[in-house]
Amino acid sequence: MSQLRPDLAIIADHVEPDSRVLDIGCGDGVLLAALRDQRGCNVHGMEIDAENVAGCVAKGLSVIQGDADKDLVFYPDDSFDYAILSQTLQTTKRPDMVLEELLRVGRRAFVSFPNFGHWRVRLALLWGGRMPVTRLLPVAWYETPNIHHLTITDFRALVAERGIRVEQAWFLVGDKRTSAAAANFRAEHAIFLVSR
Repeated sequence: MSQLRPDLAIIADHVEPDSRVLDIGCGDGVLLAALRDQRGCNVHGMEIDAENVAGCVAKGLSVIQGDADKDLVFYPDDSFDYAILSQTLQTTKRPDMVLEELLRVGRRAFVSFPNFGHWRVRLALLWGGRMPVTRLLPVAWYETPNIHHLTITDFRALVAERGIRVEQAWFLVGDKRTSAAAANFRAEHAIFLVSR
């Protein structure tokens, strides 16, 4: 699954074959297609952008147009083995409620996000006093879909507060995995597998 973005490849490698999967904010459906074609999963997606939805449907993927903040409530409890929210949590209005909904509709959830605690972000704020523009945060603050800037430590605190269990976590610097040591400072991107 090397054609996938690094965080998506990690997720794909850890989804059990033949699982029922919902990818919220599925974009162009590349992860859904990989899970369907290479893992035999029963895949479904939700995407806010109409063009992406049309592209997914054209690829034979079961994707609906919807908003994670509003439309997850329409799925029954435990509908999926995995709910996936990749690089989307920080764009939602109520990330805490979206996380609760993920674990209501899915037995387990993958959540990935850019780490705003990374040293380059801190340095840009310290020296320049401005929100940084980096490879993972490629646009100015006024153009970004990110409305909640969270760190790895913030996410860990949220899941602990909500009684959510972290089963596994992976951290990326660039496109390469790095250790959990000082991840809040060193990692650009985090991927968590969580459950109740």
